[in-house]
Amino acid sequence: MTRPDDPATPAAAPERPAEIPPRTTARRAPGTTARRGPADPVKSLLHHHRDLCERAVDPLEIAAGLEAHGLTDRTAARYRHRDVFALAEELYARMPPRTREPAIGGPSETGPGPDTEARAAWTLLALLPGAACLATAGVLRVTEGVLGDGTRALVTVVGALLACLALRACLGRGPLRAPEGAGRAGMYACWLLSYAVYGEELLAQVMSGGPDGPWDGTPAPLLGLAAAVALAAWCAHLFTVHAHRKLSGSRGLEEFGEGVRPLLLAAVTLFLGALLPLLYLADLGLGGGGTPVAAVALGVLFFVARLLAAHGLPEPGTVALAAACAVEALAPALVLSARLPGLEPLAQPVNVLVSAGGTGAVSALACGGAALGLLLHAALALSRASAHTRG
Repeated sequence: MTRPDDPATPAAAPERPAEIPPRTTARRAPGTTARRGPADPVKSLLHHHRDLCERAVDPLEIAAGLEAHGLTDRTAARYRHRDVFALAEELYARMPPRTREPAIGGPSETGPGPDTEARAAWTLLALLPGAACLATAGVLRVTEGVLGDGTRALVTVVGALLACLALRACLGRGPLRAPEGAGRAGMYACWLLSYAVYGEELLAQVMSGGPDGPWDGTPAPLLGLAAAVALAAWCAHLFTVHAHRKLSGSRGLEEFGEGVRPLLLAAVTLFLGALLPLLYLADLGLGGGGTPVAAVALGVLFFVARLLAAHGLPEPGTVALAAACAVEALAPALVLSARLPGLEPLAQPVNVLVSAGGTGAVSALACGGAALGLLLHAALALSRASAHTRG
């Protein structure tokens, strides 16, 4: 007969409370996300950026979105990850598989792809502005002394209109395409191009007591810049392709930034190296005396501004173009203001600048300074991963 205090007594078992296993050791159903509560900081991040993670087609897009919201490799340590890319990979892995399907159209819409037909199409469009300007210049050269001034002016207007339409079509697709509402850059660009053609002669007349009447234009910069549109498109394309590859192979935002800045400098240098002979040939063909520095600076300014706009950053380029316009407009305004009694010193800066470098020095300073400042900004802005993804 067993005693009540015997350990083998069956009645003693119900008196001990059942042990509840800890939550952390509970078995989870396959395919479910672990519930870690406050101990899982990634869960709260996923909650705040769920829309971004649901739309993303790869972890790189999530990493770029996190960076755009202010997360860096250093702050990624708060979420127990070495960098933003590793954090983005976990966020991407936690989303349901149905959200990982690529967008309609395939990889060519999520990054640069080997679409030969598309490249051929935008290359052809990029050649049209230069072709329109070259055809107009050829007609005016052949008909010199044959057509009257009114007819030649009509030919010039028609050629300029065709060039503008071709440029608009070129900027509507390809590597130079910018999102809608890219700012007022077009208005400032028209001013800068007009000043490149007529500005030097206007300033010379103003400084000599005029203006006295019609002034001669120098269309060579316009022809050279129009011909360089195709080269600008290819330089922008090469920069975008190599930057996307650098983004795919980087393991941190700092690593990507250090790799993309030399690519930007190489793209600008390549464009500059191609722009110089084009401007020289255009000036030589129209009877000029050499490559104007102002036209070179204007070309670089246009290229960097459009490169930023094509990557979703149109505002800095618009500001730089507006600043260059302001300097060019200020020069003749100061000279004219100095004619009033007591305001003679206002023209002194312009006189010094023109004495040192001629009337073209004003435009060279305006466009060169704006281009340099914009390039420094682009080195920072385009080194961000968020500038190389498309929503």
